[in-house]
Amino acid sequence: MEKTVALAGNPNSGKTTLFNELTGARQHVGNYPGVTVEKKEGVCLENGARLKVVDLPGTYSLTAYSLEEVVARDFLVREKPATVINIVDASNLERNLYLTVQFMELGVPLCIALNMMDVAENRGIDIDVEKLSHLMGMPVLPIVARNGRGKRELVAAASGLIRTPEKSPPLVISYGADIDLALAEMEGKITGAGFLAGAYPARWVALKYLEKDKQIRELGHASDAAFAAELEEVAERLAHHLETTLQTDPEAMIVDHRYGYIRSLMQQGVVSYRGDQSRLHVSDKIDKVVTNRFLGPLIMAGVVFGLYHFTFTYSEVPVGWVEDFFGWLGALAEAHLPDGLFKSMMISGVIDGVGGVLGFVPLILFMFFGIALLEDSGYLARVAFMLDRVFRVFGLHGSSVMPFIISGGIAGGCAVPGVMAARTLKSPKERLATLLTVPFMNCGAKLPVFALLVAAFFGDHRASVMFLITVISWIGALLAARLLRSTLIRGAATPFVMELPPYRLPTFRGLLIHTWERTWQYIKKAGTVILGISILLWAMMTFPGLPEERLAGFERQRQEILASAPASSVAELATEAEELSAETQALRDRLLEVDAAAAEAALRNSLAGRIGTSLEGVSRLAGFDWRTNIALLGGFAAKEVVVSTLGTAYSMSEVDPEETAALSARLAANPAWDPLVAWSLILFTIFYAPCFVTVVCIARESGSWKWGAFSMIFNTALAFALSVTVYQLGSLSGYWGG
Repeated sequence: MEKTVALAGNPNSGKTTLFNELTGARQHVGNYPGVTVEKKEGVCLENGARLKVVDLPGTYSLTAYSLEEVVARDFLVREKPATVINIVDASNLERNLYLTVQFMELGVPLCIALNMMDVAENRGIDIDVEKLSHLMGMPVLPIVARNGRGKRELVAAASGLIRTPEKSPPLVISYGADIDLALAEMEGKITGAGFLAGAYPARWVALKYLEKDKQIRELGHASDAAFAAELEEVAERLAHHLETTLQTDPEAMIVDHRYGYIRSLMQQGVVSYRGDQSRLHVSDKIDKVVTNRFLGPLIMAGVVFGLYHFTFTYSEVPVGWVEDFFGWLGALAEAHLPDGLFKSMMISGVIDGVGGVLGFVPLILFMFFGIALLEDSGYLARVAFMLDRVFRVFGLHGSSVMPFIISGGIAGGCAVPGVMAARTLKSPKERLATLLTVPFMNCGAKLPVFALLVAAFFGDHRASVMFLITVISWIGALLAARLLRSTLIRGAATPFVMELPPYRLPTFRGLLIHTWERTWQYIKKAGTVILGISILLWAMMTFPGLPEERLAGFERQRQEILASAPASSVAELATEAEELSAETQALRDRLLEVDAAAAEAALRNSLAGRIGTSLEGVSRLAGFDWRTNIALLGGFAAKEVVVSTLGTAYSMSEVDPEETAALSARLAANPAWDPLVAWSLILFTIFYAPCFVTVVCIARESGSWKWGAFSMIFNTALAFALSVTVYQLGSLSGYWGG
């Protein structure tokens, strides 16, 4: 039977790097049931042993402050893995062991992977691994996850724990006379009543009641409300006593005593230092420059600009290859499929629709590679640290920075995990302000829209324009947050403390895995969600079609043109020769004009066309025609659909079988488009309503659908106002030729 090994540890401890090293390509990513927290599973094959490895979300504690902590804890309790490998940063041992102590109190089978031993050695930190293992009563293995050092020994130790029939009892720490008495009283009550029997150790449940753990209290109330009230009464009595006598609370006392237990371990010769410990570490020296109040923002701007320059410069050739491939595929379908609805769906709905989105896969891949490099090196944490000062000015909490970055604050993220990440904010008002503003970030779904418009109208300044788009999204989000915090969501700010992880040299393998995971998610979305929506929109742009009398009218025009043309030209046109005489080419162009007029009339008369046309009276104020309106309506489902719908719409209104140009070239050549219209659409895309899944998440996280509806209405109204203002001012100035 395959045994399960769970990897657990603090964020930035190297947990995911070890997971990649252990499992290699034998891994897959999904979500935990009922939540959006990412679940990574893989298989480790070592010395004939086959182990199922689960990478738990990174957490600092097992107290239910965030969804990640709840998910990690529930997995340990309900799934009961054969052993838990706790990844500990050897260069920051005391802080990392805090989570270890909580694992020991929960009583899970545990071994410690002492990671980043090379960093600790470079800092002059020597750790007596054998003594630490003896004092903690568990295997402790020194490793360097990024190069695989110590991996075999770690797997062997974990396998040995699995084979050991006897499990260590839960750790018992003295928390002082007052808390110990309350714990003893509560533990006795819990054991006698069989309260939450079999799920958690009795003393651990008592600790969670003293720590005011929301999830455990809810479980207790659902199990036995009267008994749960008794435990809460004991906890409240203790809290009142500690506040009266020591001006503290049980939570703070418990934290202090856990760290006291850890310090007692450290003082028994576990850690020693070489050289002058007052010197700055390499990370500290770098941070003196990188996070400097004046130089830091300039360096950050340079890094972001460099990311866009790298992405657009090196992805240009592969993007061209993909566009050429879909052009070839469209020409192949045009030549070999019989005329009819199926051919139209395949060319306009699938190839030109989904192909328009997949055409940006190389660009997305390069973007994600750059983001992975910044993330794995530790630089993104510095971005969050620097932006904290700015966020406080606009009424947001420092912890809001990471949801913004996750949502695409630099580029390529997703608003859904960004919204979920806001759970770490303890202030409900700061959390709500974050929920409502993170969708303004440039998520991966918006990137194809921006890339399309930038390629079509700003080809010589792509990196600069993308950098400007990023700046606009940040400024807009912060100003919106300030407006909301000054009106609908008033409230005092809460303090913020953040620890900066050390800089690390990312492994090439880790970068490739992170890049591929995110790119594959994009490809899967294009091949499933976007494909389905593209076909649905193709149907809406096809039916009900033109009435018979109007079709007959266009056919009469064709026959009249053919009747008035010289017989020789008609005969030459029928041969479908590659080179035509000037007179025959003129005849062909006149016939194509009629066919194009018929195709556009059919598209206008379709369900989608009627909706787009009905909105044109208002949307013209922002420079949007009826085709763009259709695309933007599709964007309410997913922003990538804007590109696929534009591809379908322009494909269906062009009838020249030789026309295989990329969508960006089609837009650039269309008289309805110019740089001013492009800028107007870029602004609208940045700010208008989040995709439907994000709206659902906002409603769920805020606890009310009214905030989900508010995000759609407020964002769209703001987006339209900005687009109209820019388009009208630009038209008046005549700068863009509008």
